Amino acid sequence: MYITRIPKATNRIILLFKSTNQSFYFITSTVCLNSNLLQNKFFCSSSEKTATVEESLISIFTKRPSCSESPELQELSSKLTPQVVEAVLKSFQNWRLAQLFFEWASNQRGYSHSCYVYNAMAAILSTARQNVPLRELAVSLTKSSCSWTPGAFGYFLRCLGSQGLVEEANSLFDQMKMSGLCVLNGYSYNCLLEVIARSGDIGLLEYRLNEMRKLGWPIDKHALTPALQCYCNAKQLDIAMMVFNDLNDKGWVDQHILAILVLSFSKCREVDKAFELIEWAERNLKISLNEKTLCILVHGFVREDRVDKALQLYDKMKELGYMPDVSIYYVLIRGLCKNKAIEKALVLYKYMRESGISPDVQIISQLLLCIPEDRDMIQLFEDTLMDLDMGRRMLLCSSILTDLVNGGYADKAYCLLKACTGSGMNGNRREDMISLIKVNPDTTCFETVIDGLCNADKLDMALDLFHTMDRSGCKRSVLLFNNLIQCLSNADKLNGCFNLLSEMKETEFQPTHFTFNCILGCLCRHMNVAGALDLLKEMRACGHEPWIKNYTLLVKKLCEHGKADEAHNFLTDMSKEGFLPDMIAYSATIDGFLSFNELDRGMKLFKEICARGYYPDVVVYNTIIKGLCKAKRIREAEDILNEILGKGLVPSVVTYNLLIDGWCKDGNTDLAVLWFSRMTEQEEEPNIITYTTLVDGLCNAGKPDDALNLWIEMEHKGCRPNRIAYMALIHGLCKCRKPDCALGYLQEMEKKDMVPDAYIYQALVDAFVSDSKIDMAHKVLEKMSKRRSAA
Repeated sequence: MYITRIPKATNRIILLFKSTNQSFYFITSTVCLNSNLLQNKFFCSSSEKTATVEESLISIFTKRPSCSESPELQELSSKLTPQVVEAVLKSFQNWRLAQLFFEWASNQRGYSHSCYVYNAMAAILSTARQNVPLRELAVSLTKSSCSWTPGAFGYFLRCLGSQGLVEEANSLFDQMKMSGLCVLNGYSYNCLLEVIARSGDIGLLEYRLNEMRKLGWPIDKHALTPALQCYCNAKQLDIAMMVFNDLNDKGWVDQHILAILVLSFSKCREVDKAFELIEWAERNLKISLNEKTLCILVHGFVREDRVDKALQLYDKMKELGYMPDVSIYYVLIRGLCKNKAIEKALVLYKYMRESGISPDVQIISQLLLCIPEDRDMIQLFEDTLMDLDMGRRMLLCSSILTDLVNGGYADKAYCLLKACTGSGMNGNRREDMISLIKVNPDTTCFETVIDGLCNADKLDMALDLFHTMDRSGCKRSVLLFNNLIQCLSNADKLNGCFNLLSEMKETEFQPTHFTFNCILGCLCRHMNVAGALDLLKEMRACGHEPWIKNYTLLVKKLCEHGKADEAHNFLTDMSKEGFLPDMIAYSATIDGFLSFNELDRGMKLFKEICARGYYPDVVVYNTIIKGLCKAKRIREAEDILNEILGKGLVPSVVTYNLLIDGWCKDGNTDLAVLWFSRMTEQEEEPNIITYTTLVDGLCNAGKPDDALNLWIEMEHKGCRPNRIAYMALIHGLCKCRKPDCALGYLQEMEKKDMVPDAYIYQALVDAFVSDSKIDMAHKVLEKMSKRRSAA
């Protein structure tokens, strides 16, 4: 038997929940606070016929703006009663308006709120989920002289609990007990226990239960139920089971109590225990769960991949006379499909339809995805549409196709759409159709599926649908042409692009700038200069501009292949066609000349474009400086930097790094240091590349002390050395015959888990041998061997 007795070792729990013989004079339900409970008339005062006063107050406070000092309000203030205030509060739809009126009434001479007015305001704030003013209301309650009945106070506590204000409710409870504004009884404690149960604060719950027991209040069903809920919320199911046993021994278990424990088992993935408890309750207590709880459990069981138990619950629902809704069928069918139990899913689907429940798009899509054979999939789709009129067929067809595409099954959507058109699979004739679905898909259906196929790189299917669409009488669009041309371009299918372009020209649609640029991009990736120029001529005739990224890509690719001349000629021809190339393309061409040691040609082009009115940016100037430094023409590079400054441009850190590197490689570290100083004067922060370049240059110039001082400065300024910087310093120190110092930096590098290249170890070995420190050389060799073994 699942329901076991409580072991003797748990005396603390037994004593805590043992009920007393005292009668419990007030019986209440322990269900959670909801909006209906907030309107319970038991906790509200009876209303008197004060319609005139109420209507006047409502009218004044709903005006914009309202004036709290108006003579009319002054007159009405003398007629205020708690019943009037309560009725006015309940009439407001806006919580701010209610609070404004509540505060106004609080300040009127001769009037004080009753507990029912406080409850009306608490209900408004909790329903609106306004925790801050609800807390303030609780504080103001203790400062008033308003007396409270246990029932009214319990209602206020539940308002706090509904918004998770457990600490506030607990504190208010103690303050009310000390102030004497309310004579607390067992019902008051039970309401507090309900609030605590929401938070799962076991320590606080047990403290209050012990307090109840000491005061002689009964620990009955209405105290044990929130205790059960609290242990369940805290996921202490063993103790929760003990509380449940206590409730069962006393004959207090009902549908609500059973649901608390069963749902907790389900949430904690104890599906078997939850199901065993359900069956035990049906067999021994003749208690069955309600429809809502069973629905929640079905969803929970499927989520835990226990479709077997979920199906048993589904059967129980039918036995109890409940009618499972679409959501139940969906979750069960999805679970069966996930477990590849397609036959069972189809049987459930069939029963659902026979029961008069129309399947939704999700259910149909789920089944279509899991049916392996196209023939069976189409047959199911056709059966689904059979009982619908043409309008509903269209809507359902469109929704299912969209659902399939969004789920990543564009190929299945393609299969269904082909069947809908009656053209057959893979372009077969109508008489060879697997099935014929009697629905005429519209343009949107084709666009959805073609777009999905393009995104899935299934271009052949997309093109097939595109041509099927035309034969089916659906109007194609510029968007469809462009999408397909773009996908063909991205797939480097140049012939396909031109075929669609020709087809587009034969229709009523005109190619757009997007159409041409997609094809131009493909031509540029193929370095097809002649084709690109021909297309540019056509674009010029149509009034379309080429995208910068396309022709710049062509220029860069040509330059990468050593064809800077051809790139330059292309830009010249492009200019002749009336398109002025962007500076980015010219910059790429200049870089192409410089990369292949054609500095003079690069400089000539640079001067030409400047003479034509182009304004080079710092990036272009950096390209020129890089080429000049590479050619050891560093003085000219300095002139370029001065030109940058003269034009009001701000040199970048890359600009200075190029000059510093140039002077270091030229062996003139004094000038490198000078430019380093100018860099800092211009408030351009050196980066790790700057420091590494200068450290390496100083070491190569035989100035290791200067290099070390610069290293210290670098670390002091918060510029963290990287692996390359460490290797540059170590290698430089070795060349300067400072192997001991270099070894220290190697150890520092290794502590930071940076692995140096093998040449660093070799440089150290050579330096120690040159310094006649053979033992140290052997140690470095051992270190290098260990590194190689670890690798």
